[in-house]
Amino acid sequence: MKLSVDEFNNWTNKSITLLGMSGVGKTYLSTILRRHDWFHYSGDYRIGTRYLDEPIVDNIKQQAMGMPFLRELLRSDSIYIGHNITVDNLEAVLSFVGKPGDPRKGGLPIDEFKRRQELYRQGEIAAMKDVPDFIRKARQIYGYKNFVNDVGGSLCELEDPDSMHVLIENTLILYIQVTAEDEAELIKRAEADPKPLYYRPAFLQKQLSVYLESHGLSSHDDIDPDDFTRWVFPRLFHARVPRYESIAGPHGYTVTSAEISQVRDDNDFLSLLESAIARRA
Repeated sequence: MKLSVDEFNNWTNKSITLLGMSGVGKTYLSTILRRHDWFHYSGDYRIGTRYLDEPIVDNIKQQAMGMPFLRELLRSDSIYIGHNITVDNLEAVLSFVGKPGDPRKGGLPIDEFKRRQELYRQGEIAAMKDVPDFIRKARQIYGYKNFVNDVGGSLCELEDPDSMHVLIENTLILYIQVTAEDEAELIKRAEADPKPLYYRPAFLQKQLSVYLESHGLSSHDDIDPDDFTRWVFPRLFHARVPRYESIAGPHGYTVTSAEISQVRDDNDFLSLLESAIARRA
């Protein structure tokens, strides 16, 4: 969605999609807006509670079945196991996505990892196609004036034109570009606490091959999951930047992570958006 400054200011019910790398400030910003009467649509929350709900619970049950005490309780239907995914706690989603590598170190066999990656991809595509309906629900059912779509950092990796078209037609795309200073901090955090990530299949296959060769390993099961995730993150970051830009260039607007860090309320955010539109004009 492309607008002039006047069109943006006269837009009664604003709907914004935040685009950018995980950790760049999308959820930070969405949380601020939520406190100022914006409907916060979390893509990962929707994926976890709607499209990966059963696989996530099955994964937890499978782990529990490895413990004799819990195994007998589960088999006799004496206990109930469920997740507690919230907008602010998505750990169950991350734990399902997992990391490739040595199962003894918490990794997943490569075929299982790829299976879960595809399930996540399909879930994210479906969650993005749900956005127009939630824009309607936010206004008509819950009474919110404005809507913010807090998408995962992997949106640019989905290679699904239909879901991207839905967002472009129904929301204003705002790309949060990482400054050089924030890039170093983002990579530092990823190294200190490596999180499960989604990888485009071609990218994943190439990086796994490079990692195995550079570390003298012969099997995917020899990979240290955390070490691979730390090693691959800077490569993933730089591979995603041109993909973000290819979306924001023709279809959206760009602000920096430094500008986002200065936002304290919805008025700050709206002023920043106005500036981004004016810069583009």
